This record gives sequence, C-alpha cells and structure tokens, in this order.
Amino acid sequence: MRRILAQSRKELTQIVRDWRTLALALALPLVMLLLMSAALSLTVYDLPIIVQDFDGSSASNHFIDVFRASITFHVIAWPVDKPAEAALASNAARAVLIIPPHFGRDQASGVNSPVQLIVDASDANTAKLVSGDALQIANAYNQQIAAPAPVQAAFRLWFNPGLSSKKFYGPGVFVLALSMFPPLLAGLAMARESEQKTILQVYVSSISAHEFLLGKIFAFMVVALGEAVVMSAFLFTYFGLTFAGDPTPVFVATILYTFCVASFGTMIGVKIPNQTAAMQVVALGGFLLVFLLSGLMFPVQNIPIGLRWISNFVWGRYFIEIVRDALLQGGGWPAVWYKVIFIGIIGSIFYLLAWNGMRKMQVKS
Repeated sequence: MRRILAQSRKELTQIVRDWRTLALALALPLVMLLLMSAALSLTVYDLPIIVQDFDGSSASNHFIDVFRASITFHVIAWPVDKPAEAALASNAARAVLIIPPHFGRDQASGVNSPVQLIVDASDANTAKLVSGDALQIANAYNQQIAAPAPVQAAFRLWFNPGLSSKKFYGPGVFVLALSMFPPLLAGLAMARESEQKTILQVYVSSISAHEFLLGKIFAFMVVALGEAVVMSAFLFTYFGLTFAGDPTPVFVATILYTFCVASFGTMIGVKIPNQTAAMQVVALGGFLLVFLLSGLMFPVQNIPIGLRWISNFVWGRYFIEIVRDALLQGGGWPAVWYKVIFIGIIGSIFYLLAWNGMRKMQVKS
C-alpha cells in the first residue's frame, strides 16, 4: 500500500506543478458544463410563423391570438400577395398557419373547421416539437369555446415540471466531462512514460505492475473526484438541482466511475505508447461514444437498432442514468443497483487489460 500511495503522490505532484494540466483537469470541465447545458435545449422558443387568414372573422382573430400568446411561436407579417411556400423556402418562417374561409361560421354552427399547419421539416426533431405544441394550442382553444366534454384528460409533469432543458442536460454533461478529461490525462501520462523511456526506471525497480497501475489510477481518481465536486456545486446552484432521493447510490457510483475512467485512460496509455494516438483513442471512447450512445442527447431507444447494442458497453450510459435518477427521479438503490455493478465490472475489465499489458514488469530474469 505504501508503494501505491507513493506512486499516487508522485503523479499528483506532477499535475499540480503543471498549471496547464491542472486547468485542463478542473477549469475545462466546468466550461463544458456551462456552455453545453446552456446551448442544448429541448424547448422551442419564438419560432417564426406566418398566418394566412382566409376568413377574417372575430373567431379566426381569436384563434390567431392564441398562437401569439404561445412562447413557441412568433407570428410575423407576410405580404398577402406572396405564396406561403415562399416563406418556408426563404427561411423567413418555419411554419405556416392556414385558416380556411367560413371558419367563424363553422364555429358558430358547431361544425368542425379544419385548420392547416405547414411545418418546415428539414429539422425533423424541431418539426415534431412544433407539431406537438401546435396541437396543444388547438386543444386549449377548443376548450375555451366548447362546452365541457364528458371525459377530459388532465396532465401532470413529474420530475421536471418546468420542462427545463438545463435539468435534463446538466447531469449528462456532468458525466461527459468526467468521461473525457480524467482518462485523457491518465492516457497521456501513461503514454508519456513510454515515449520518454521513463518507464524503464519502473521496470528495474521493485514495484509490481499492480502497485504501479493502482498508484496511477488512484491519482487520477483524485483528479476526477475534484472535478465532480466542482461541477456538483454548479449543478446544485446554477442549475437548481437537488437530491430527489437517497444519494448513496450516486456517491458509490461516482467513486466507481472515477476508477472506471481512470482505468480506461491508463489502459489506453499502456496499449498505445504514443501520446497523440492515445489522445485520439481516448477522445473516441471518452467523448464520442458517451456523447452519442449513452442517452445524453436522446433516449437510447431512439438509437437505430443496428447500433443500439453498442450502448450496452458504453460505461457513461449507466452513470448518466444513475445521476439523473439521483437528481430528478429519486428511485434509489432499487432502480439503479445493477447499473452501479455494471460500472464496477467495466472498470475492472479496463484495469485487467492494463495489467495484462504491464505483466512483463513482473517477469523474473
């Protein structure tokens, strides 16, 4: 144990002496958390829309006012002599609301009057959100003008009633930052040992492969835990998140996840003794896989089935689900216990692969 702690102390001393590395370890994850959480949003605001009112009645004006009152749409002026398609083609508007003639008369007579909404679907995700918001607006209008229906649906939004994108993306970016920077530092440190031939000093020493690797990994676990503390402070203040239930699963999972990502970076440095190549591989696993296949951007169920199976091996997927459960849902151990185990198993596999590459240290001459 003394040798492991000495190796960890040596790594931490090198990190502290290099202020650039320390900034990479602490400041950049914080910048990523703030920028990405602010830039990513699931809510559509002020979408430009034009209206073609072929009725001009008080009923149609009331219907248009309902759209004007929505935060989703922003009704803009459009010349009546220009076709609606031109507004979409020129990007002047993203949707067109067409109110047919006799709209007001149909409303007074109790007859259904279809209203058309043409949506620019070049961005399919935005088009779906806009269509859903427009349907809700139309339903709200119908409830205002019609008698109460025999059956009415009441909706309650759990876990995130304000539909805040920051509360959804904040935990995901928190996990993404932990998945990127600690393994990157660990991979570079390990690859640098081989590039600069300082690893030869380790080979001729009495330290074992287990002691050497654990010392490296524990040092970068400390760095990762420091990042987690700094970013958690912002999650609880700027993002307004709190623990929704038992916090012990996320505490245990965070320790295991720091071991997992530190072992991943160390394993890459052992297998690829070149800093540039190691950095690229860590970026692939620590950023691209976690960013695209972990459920950070969209649900795992939305991933094409041909690629979805890969997400089962993405360590960030399980930690994102654990963090979101702790901060939003509050399911606790019954909901996430097996995910905590998966993180530990994946981290152990990374460690064993790294140890397999360092076993020659223990070969007796």
